Amino acid sequence: MEQLALIGPTASGKSDLAIKIAKKIDAYILSIDSLSIYKEIDIVSAKPSKEELKEVKHFGIDELFVNEYFSVDIFIDLYKQVSVTCNKEGKNLVIVGGTSFYLKSLLDGLSPLPKITEGIQENVTQKLKDLPSCYATLQKIDPDYMQKIAPNDRYRIEKALLIYEASNIAPSKWFTQNPPQPIIKNLPIFNIDVEREVLRKRIETRTKKMYAMGLIDEICFLEAKYTRSPHAMGAIGIVEVLEYLDGKVDKEEMLLRISTHTAQLAKRQQTFNRTQFGDIVSAPLKNLKKIILTQLQFISQ
Repeated sequence: MEQLALIGPTASGKSDLAIKIAKKIDAYILSIDSLSIYKEIDIVSAKPSKEELKEVKHFGIDELFVNEYFSVDIFIDLYKQVSVTCNKEGKNLVIVGGTSFYLKSLLDGLSPLPKITEGIQENVTQKLKDLPSCYATLQKIDPDYMQKIAPNDRYRIEKALLIYEASNIAPSKWFTQNPPQPIIKNLPIFNIDVEREVLRKRIETRTKKMYAMGLIDEICFLEAKYTRSPHAMGAIGIVEVLEYLDGKVDKEEMLLRISTHTAQLAKRQQTFNRTQFGDIVSAPLKNLKKIILTQLQFISQ
């Protein structure tokens, strides 16, 4: 199985290019997108259309319901399952998306967790009902480690508490004793290089398209079914619509905020991609398909 990663900021054209590449090299696609993983979040996540999803088999899209728990650990397990499927069915793999943190986690690996029994999980779940108390306890146990964790970061507080309860040692000591192992080695990474002004206009166009496709109705449906409590309901595009529904902003301000916040996200993505990956090929979208196919042909020889 040959595999490659295609990254770039939101609205840069990753999904379309990934499908074209996948068709050329007989590959499946694994999405690394923190919203597309959820069923029923369709418009605001800008996930590929049903027609596009039929063109090439996709993984990492419509895997969970909005109120289901998701983490990088689950994504890594998903990658391992997809890798087995590709090898079994004689397919290559294109990893594509804007949440490059997941890709970095595949390259760097994660430290294994201690064995967490059902009793430990239930005990920690009960303690988490008083989140400030859990945070204070962990600060005493491992003050340096907890400096990196916000008092309201339930996921990381739970993980730290589970590690301590299961191993009886501080989380930082556990990670030192159990260093991460890379999941993927020697992965070609291609990045879509796009000028900021061009990207800003693409984001504005996509935001208007999302509105025309029924963005408001989708968010109303999601709120009615799941309430506002799931983590995914705090995503860009959802928060701004909820503000509109609350009467805090008008339609034009809502669309402007979505575009502005999306552009800010794109800037952070570009910075992350530039600083977190060493051996990476960056090129404009119009040139990248030829570059990818040429390099893959060279690698396979």
